[in-house]
Amino acid sequence: MAAAQGIYTWDSRSSSYSEIYARVRSWWELLPDGSNPLFVLVREFEATGVTAGSFAVLAEQFSRRSGTAQAVRCDLELAKVQEYPAPWDGLHVCTVTVQVVDESNNSRNAYAAPVTVMINCPPAVTAPTGRCAMVGFYATAERIVY
Repeated sequence: MAAAQGIYTWDSRSSSYSEIYARVRSWWELLPDGSNPLFVLVREFEATGVTAGSFAVLAEQFSRRSGTAQAVRCDLELAKVQEYPAPWDGLHVCTVTVQVVDESNNSRNAYAAPVTVMINCPPAVTAPTGRCAMVGFYATAERIVY
């Protein structure tokens, strides 16, 4: 849930696009088989509505965004995961509905946005010891798992 909220949370008044991107990038642990390449991270992060180009305009308006998880469905609650189970034990898929609030000096917009997060946990041999790591997320509608 924290990752889904964090993907949709930033503040142009205190962070640059590069800093926001680097924060999200630091959560994304690359798998040894290369199945979650960095270009996917960029595409999916930009699918949340923020690109390097648009961020300059957003910063001029002192824009910020906050995300709060409203609902979480994981693994066997998701029909597509039931049809296509994870390829190894310890890989979990959750779709989180995030309540997003976009604000600037002169406007406020609230909406719900789904994001699918994949985490790799022990006993997976590719998982970090004693914890889970995010190995992917999807914000584009055709990739979100229901």
